[in-house]
Amino acid sequence: MPQTVISISTRGQGLYEFTEEAAKFARSTGAGEGLLTVFVRHTSCSLIIQENADPDVRRDLKTFFSRLVPPTNDPSMGWVTHTTEGPDDMPAHIKAALTQVSLGIPVRDGRLLTGTWQGIYLFEHRDRPHRREIVLHLSA
Repeated sequence: MPQTVISISTRGQGLYEFTEEAAKFARSTGAGEGLLTVFVRHTSCSLIIQENADPDVRRDLKTFFSRLVPPTNDPSMGWVTHTTEGPDDMPAHIKAALTQVSLGIPVRDGRLLTGTWQGIYLFEHRDRPHRREIVLHLSA
């Protein structure tokens, strides 16, 4: 079964689209039909499929999750005990637990069957830059 690992360099919290890289991989396999599994190899970021037309959607999602799970130096987060890696670390783990680390996307004729406005994103939950690895695996 075809498989590859792609790397995404982040600049801090936010959504980083990699739809084209995933589509290119699916085309390159020569598979007609199958299921593309997308898996991120980290515990403080996640994967989502979301609208890729209006950048306001990405901004609003980032803002929502920041309000839902603020940094541990926020008074509302005084209950958190895992703070050794900074005030964004445990909130990043919580955000990853609320979203997904793996996605399944159907493939037909070598093309991803995503909707018109759907994009595949790495959702970075940490403040500082990271290099994230994503495994793409196509099962026919």
